[in-house]
Amino acid sequence: MRNTAKLTTAVLAAGALTLGLTACGSDKDSDSGSGSGKNGPLIVAASPVPHAEILTYVKDNLAKDAGLDLQVKEFTDYVLPNTATEDGSVGANYFQNQPYLDDFNKKNGTHIVPVVTVHLEPLGLYSSKVKKADELKSGATVAVPNDTVNEARALKLLDANGIITLKDGAGNDATPKDIAKNPKNLKFKELEAAQTPRSLEDVDAAVINGNYAIESDLKPADDALVLESADDNPYGNFLAVKEGNEDDPRVKKLAKLLTSPEVKKFIEDKYAGSVIASF
Repeated sequence: MRNTAKLTTAVLAAGALTLGLTACGSDKDSDSGSGSGKNGPLIVAASPVPHAEILTYVKDNLAKDAGLDLQVKEFTDYVLPNTATEDGSVGANYFQNQPYLDDFNKKNGTHIVPVVTVHLEPLGLYSSKVKKADELKSGATVAVPNDTVNEARALKLLDANGIITLKDGAGNDATPKDIAKNPKNLKFKELEAAQTPRSLEDVDAAVINGNYAIESDLKPADDALVLESADDNPYGNFLAVKEGNEDDPRVKKLAKLLTSPEVKKFIEDKYAGSVIASF
């Protein structure tokens, strides 16, 4: 987060969610989620959509035959799944991409590593006020995620579609300060990623992560004004664990199931292009 207000909001949200999870969980769950309880269930932290839905499909249809006791614990932010994986409260997580994880590990001193890439959720620009991106008026306000990687990703999306032009060399930490050309004089409102769908009534457009778009009944393949390309996209979402737990037999079983033909068909049938299998 880049300012005190954002940090305070994140801390309060994290505290509230942690209390809720503590009330619902137990010491037994925590032990079985960690690398030390490899004979117990594998607890996986996941965003509700599509990650938890995909995991629930695996749990209900594939896990038993593979000899895997799988439990799914939903988180609604992009911080707690990694901290819970680091401290062993859960055995794995499934919600993030490589640029985000690299940034998170660097800033937080965590040791989370990817296991297998499962799917891509294309980032999209949405609006309840215009039907085409070129209809955005001069001075329009566009909401973007406020975490480093997803804000840069949002700006790259706008750049790729000719809405803005980024400076040469703008990378995975690009901010509005890295915009070289802004012909519509767009204003950018930085929000926690989960809040971007709710902002649509208050801003002219919003760049929304695929999982939050789907949760909000948006259909990325149909509703986005512009949508991220899947070609050579570095933002595939993967199963991740704390370093050292990659060879946990439960993790290996889950990795195999998540990249099975059955899961690929489930993704294609349920999400119809709004989520794309990466295997």
